[in-house]
Amino acid sequence: MDLLLEPLSSPLILRALLASAMVGVVCAVVGTYVVLRGIAFFGDAIAHAGFPGVVIAYMVGIPFYIGAAIAAVATALAIGWVTKRAGIRQDTAIGVMFAGTFALGVFLFSAIQGYVADLFSFLFGNVLAIGTMDLVALLVLGAGVVLTVAILWKELLYATFDPLGAAASGINVDRLEYLFLVLVALTIVVSLQAVGIILVVAMLITPAATAQLLTVRFMRLMVFAAIIGISSSVIGLYASYYLDVASGATIVLVQTLMFGLALVFGPRSALAQRRGRRQGGPAGQVAEADA
Repeated sequence: MDLLLEPLSSPLILRALLASAMVGVVCAVVGTYVVLRGIAFFGDAIAHAGFPGVVIAYMVGIPFYIGAAIAAVATALAIGWVTKRAGIRQDTAIGVMFAGTFALGVFLFSAIQGYVADLFSFLFGNVLAIGTMDLVALLVLGAGVVLTVAILWKELLYATFDPLGAAASGINVDRLEYLFLVLVALTIVVSLQAVGIILVVAMLITPAATAQLLTVRFMRLMVFAAIIGISSSVIGLYASYYLDVASGATIVLVQTLMFGLALVFGPRSALAQRRGRRQGGPAGQVAEADA
């Protein structure tokens, strides 16, 4: 019991747990749509696009979240605009913007004299460094993202699976697409300090991908992803506390382990289905029932 209660005596750990839980929920909610749309690379690009915003915020003396949010949202909208207006594939537009914005961040970072620890924490994550005001900002921003998805979840789901049908039914698909890109950008900003720019795509993708191996029902998939996101954040944070290692990397490793377990034992994984067909056991039956 002391193993569970000892870390809770520290305000740093309490704030980190709250922040990690919020990140787990927000990333699961938005990440479910990202996985279903097959745009994981987009999340990685926007995460790196937030870096120049963080550096500029440091240089002008404003909160990091403001700079990261402006840079991430601007890049997300730019990717959407270039994809639609220039007539090129989205992955091509993502590649161009991803390289350009991150290069700008590295350029600006190299212009700062001396070692800048605060900026390095955004590359690799340091959830233990979250202060009270950072936590409030994170909770407000995260709640705003989740509330927006809750209001528009049917429209977002319709546009995800059948954009032409959604447009024919009167939904402004283009406007909804831009809004979704903004939501992804804000979700990444919420996650930056917890796991860092380099690992943030794992928070966005891995819980939803793991849940996809467990169920095909959309709402159940989102709930499972949220549970995986929260539990992996808490377990990873406790593990980092006792092992004295980087919290962001530990959280992502726990998520990856959960994905591996679901890949082997999940009722919808190809491995479990083949094993169920060979043995005539419940795994195959569950996969068929879900389908």
